[in-house]
Amino acid sequence: DKELEKRGHRFVRYADDCNIYVRSKRAGERVMESVTKFIEGTLKLKVNRQKSAVDRPWKRKFLGFSFTPNRNPKIRIANKSKARFKERIREITSRKMPYSLENRVQKLNKFLNGWVNYYQLADTPSVFQEFESWIRRRLRMCIWKDWKKPKTRIRNLIRLGVPPWKAYEWGNT
Repeated sequence: DKELEKRGHRFVRYADDCNIYVRSKRAGERVMESVTKFIEGTLKLKVNRQKSAVDRPWKRKFLGFSFTPNRNPKIRIANKSKARFKERIREITSRKMPYSLENRVQKLNKFLNGWVNYYQLADTPSVFQEFESWIRRRLRMCIWKDWKKPKTRIRNLIRLGVPPWKAYEWGNT
């Protein structure tokens, strides 16, 4: 950090992850070479060259976040983070798992609270709205699977206030 500040670079670092921001690709390559030489030579640390790159900020991810390519960039959730989120939700709401609905909701709440608190910095409310509707659909799928027989589905739909003719139609689909 002190070396980067001494050189006048703008950077963000968390633990061993670091992003250094410069104006051009040529400057980025020059800084990458000199910083790598400093880290490996002076600090005696190893730089993972496969993960290291000179690229535009919106094409890279940092701690699960990336940026929009606008003149005034916004923070967004990286695509890999969204994919991992969906995979975890699929595990919790899998129809194969014999969890009760209360247990599923409890696991979901635990996971979602942590996830939302971590990604609350993101300027993309549409992603959260999309995920909310998708999770509700997954939970409805679990409930529908629990009701198994058309007779049970019809009875439970009527209990929920659905007109009998519509409950019969939906229960038999």
